[in-house]
Amino acid sequence: MERLQKIISARGVLSRRAAETYIRQGRVTVNGVPAVLGQRADPERDLIAIDGVRLAGEEQRVYLMLNKPRGYVTTLSDEQGRKTVAQLVEDCGVRVYPVGRLDLNSEGLLLMTNDGALTQRLTHPSHRVEKEYLVRVTGDVESAVPKLRRDMTVKGVHYLGARVRVLPGDGAGSSLLSVTIHQGKNRQVRNMCAACGLKVHRLRRIREGALALGELKSGQWRWLTPEERKDLGIT
Repeated sequence: MERLQKIISARGVLSRRAAETYIRQGRVTVNGVPAVLGQRADPERDLIAIDGVRLAGEEQRVYLMLNKPRGYVTTLSDEQGRKTVAQLVEDCGVRVYPVGRLDLNSEGLLLMTNDGALTQRLTHPSHRVEKEYLVRVTGDVESAVPKLRRDMTVKGVHYLGARVRVLPGDGAGSSLLSVTIHQGKNRQVRNMCAACGLKVHRLRRIREGALALGELKSGQWRWLTPEERKDLGIT
């Protein structure tokens, strides 16, 4: 017996949070009876339905890497009509969800999957999954870097210090930083840079855990390799 929202999420139909909302709204039934939040069911024996449509059997788990371009939101749909990452991977043939987020103007590596358990494992702060970004900035880098390496609180949000390296520049009046964090809070790198007097002109995630973006072109996606799946603990 498992909680309903976990069963629904595991089928790749809805995220766990969305499933909880559907249950609260009375849109999920178990054996014809409206479900309640916290209810458990046996997917092998119970008839689970969403909006009257029976929940399909367990779907094959898929894992892909997307190089997210600027101008796309990290959601499956957007009330404001903005372009979404779901549109970039719709040809993969399976409904997949982003693992974590990249804001509208950020780019780079975004893992997408229908494996709810993996999503939870990679995004929960206790697992301390490293995320590395290349950040193009202007400002007083010499004084900012030591600050970025220390814990800080910005507008009531506490950030742990980042691992920062100054990379060779291109002589265009800006600096390129490698910034590695493991919290992954909303707009964390941008907020930390701003608090240290730096203006971010470009932010691109190039690594998450053992996964590296490599030469994947902007807007393109690919399946994870067997080696990458193994690195994530996927059997």
